[in-house]
Amino acid sequence: MKHLKIILLLSILSFFSINSYCQKKFKVKVEEKYETVNQYYLIDEKENILRELDTSKYYAFLAENSLKYFAVFGIKGKSGWSAIDENEKILFQVYNSVNGEPSPDNLIENKIRIINENNKIGFANEKGEIIIKPQFEIITSFQNNRAIFGKKCEKEYWEKEKHENGCNHYSIKCSEHGFINEKGEIIKFGNYTFEEMAKEINWKNE
Repeated sequence: MKHLKIILLLSILSFFSINSYCQKKFKVKVEEKYETVNQYYLIDEKENILRELDTSKYYAFLAENSLKYFAVFGIKGKSGWSAIDENEKILFQVYNSVNGEPSPDNLIENKIRIINENNKIGFANEKGEIIIKPQFEIITSFQNNRAIFGKKCEKEYWEKEKHENGCNHYSIKCSEHGFINEKGEIIKFGNYTFEEMAKEINWKNE
């Protein structure tokens, strides 16, 4: 009986610990501290400061004026873009949407493209939850609940010689294409061009 009470108590504590964390919506307030340094604050809907961010850690912020469950930052010592919650927990890495330029993806149809350590792309939702695990070489954002992906892809650089600073613009060409639904299910895939898939699902490059 004593062991049963202990097990029940542990179960109750476990339940409350799992459910005690409740995500909060917030936005980022930016103050210019020095000429090249900004001070960032995470604030709630009443403009109350939830957290003051360390200026030695964060170097760039994807500006958003509306309340969200995560914010996208550049973090010193970490490549690419990171999505953080109100507790500064890193939720995932955000896909850079423009080759050769700093341009983190944003929410489209309540989905944002994410990327893993193997450069595979997936999606998270507006709450910062990963809903389609990273698995695609290249994939568009969603339009009308459809997204086009490619396989067997190669980079085609715009210039013959690569720049040493890494600022090289290129296009990505794939030999196979298909499209998925919002659940990540492959609806069609094969030896199709991107243009054929775009025409079939009425996907437009906006």
